Amino acid sequence: MTVSIGVTGATGRMGGEVLAAAADRDDLSVAFAVSRSPGASVEGVGVADAADFADLLASHAPDVVVDFTGPASCIEYASACAAAGVAFVTGTTGLSEGGFDALREAASEVPVLYASNFSRGIAALRRAVREAVPALDGYDIELTETHHNAKRDAPSGTALTLLDDIDEARSSVRQTRSDDIDDVRGASPRVHGREGEAPRTEGEVGVHARRAGDIAGEHEILLAGNHESLSLTHRAGSRGVFAAGALDAAAWLADRDAGWYDFTEVLE
Repeated sequence: MTVSIGVTGATGRMGGEVLAAAADRDDLSVAFAVSRSPGASVEGVGVADAADFADLLASHAPDVVVDFTGPASCIEYASACAAAGVAFVTGTTGLSEGGFDALREAASEVPVLYASNFSRGIAALRRAVREAVPALDGYDIELTETHHNAKRDAPSGTALTLLDDIDEARSSVRQTRSDDIDDVRGASPRVHGREGEAPRTEGEVGVHARRAGDIAGEHEILLAGNHESLSLTHRAGSRGVFAAGALDAAAWLADRDAGWYDFTEVLE
C-alpha cells in the first residue's frame, strides 16, 4: 500500500529533506506540501500556503502529515490533523510542557508520533547511555551537543532526551539502594556551561550547546571517573538521516489506532 503524506514547513531545511527523501521511495506519495512562505516548488512539489492547511487536509485526505516546523506551528498542524482524522508525525523541538499537552490531546483523536530525533544511530546511542550510566555509577557526566548556526533551541531536543535517559538510568540505580521514593525521584542537577568559580557538585550533569556552520548534529556523552573515561558520540553527516527516519515512522503510523507513539516502536 502506498501511504499518502502531507508535508509542513516545505521550504525549510528539514521540509526540503523530507520531500527529497520521499521522492526516492515507492511506498510513499506526497499529497501536498505547505509553508509559511509558499510559491516555489521543492523537489518538484508545489508548495501551498500554510493558511490553507485545513482545506488541503479535507481535499487531499492524506494518511499522515510529517511536520518539522516550530512549536506554535506544530501545535496548530496537530490540532487540524486531529480534527480531520489524519495521523501526525513530528520532529519539531523546543516544545513547552503545554505544547506536549496539546500533542497528547491530539493523540486522543488520531495516532501521533513524536521524536526529538529520527536517527537510528541516536536510538542506539540512547540504549548505550541507559546501559553505561548504571555500569559506571558515580562517574561524572558531561553532555555536549553541536548544531548549525541557525538552530533556535538550546539544548537541542535530542540532548534533552538524552538527559532524561541519564536521569532514568540513575533513578534505576537509586531504586536498588533505597526504599525511600523521595530519594529515587528527581532529575540530576544540570549545569549549562561554566564560568568563573564553578566546581562540580555531586551528581550534576554538565550541558554544553555549540552553534556553528552547517553542522547537522553531534551529541557526545562523556563519563569519567576511577582514572578512566568513556565517550559515547553520534554524528549526523546529513539531515537526510532524520528525514528518512521520519518517513519510516509515517509509513509505520499510517494504519495505527489513535494514541501516542515513539520512534523506538518503529525500530522494534
